[in-house]
Amino acid sequence: MPSPAINPDTKAAFTAGWPDKLHALLKSYDVKQVAYVPDAGHTQLIRHCLADKEMKTVRLTTEEEGIGQLMGAWLGGERGVLLMQSSGVGNCINMLSLSTVCHIPLLMIVTMRGEFGEFNPWQIPMGQGTRAALEAVGTIVLRADTAESLPDVVQAAAKLAFNSSRPVAALIGQNVLGAKDFKELTKG
Repeated sequence: MPSPAINPDTKAAFTAGWPDKLHALLKSYDVKQVAYVPDAGHTQLIRHCLADKEMKTVRLTTEEEGIGQLMGAWLGGERGVLLMQSSGVGNCINMLSLSTVCHIPLLMIVTMRGEFGEFNPWQIPMGQGTRAALEAVGTIVLRADTAESLPDVVQAAAKLAFNSSRPVAALIGQNVLGAKDFKELTKG
C-alpha cells in the first residue's frame, strides 16, 4: 500500500518547525544514535538525523530492537533515542524491563495514534493504552499536545532519562501531528 498523503492540518503542524527544534535538542544532549521504525509523524525528524554526519541512524524492523541497540550504545559510551509510533509500544513492553532493572537511560519519542480524529480502528487500543502500558513497566511518561510545548517536553524527557538512568517516553499527541483521513489512504 502506498504511503498515505498528509492532510493540510498535518502539513501545517509539520511546518511549525518542531522537527528542526527536536533535532537541535537531541544534538545538544549529545545524542549519537537514532533507532527508528519509519513513521509519517517522525518523517522530518528522521530526515534531519539521516543527514547529520554526527548521528548514526538505524532503521529497525520492530521497535523492541531499538531498546537493545540503545542499551548497547549507552554501555559503549553513546547516548541515543528511539523514535516510534504508539502502536509499537506494545512490542516493547518486555524489553523495557531491561532498561528499568539495569538502570540504563532510554529516551523515547512516541507519536500517538488512536486518538484525535483517528480513522483506523486498529490503532485505537494501543493508542488508548500507551501511557498506562509504559507506566506499568516503570517508564516515566511526559506528553506534548501542542507543537509549542513539544521541545520543552522532549528536553524534560532527555534530562530525566540521562540524569536518572531511567526509561522516559515523550508522547506527541495526535492533535500535534494531525489526523490522517481514510480518503487519503484510498488515493493511489
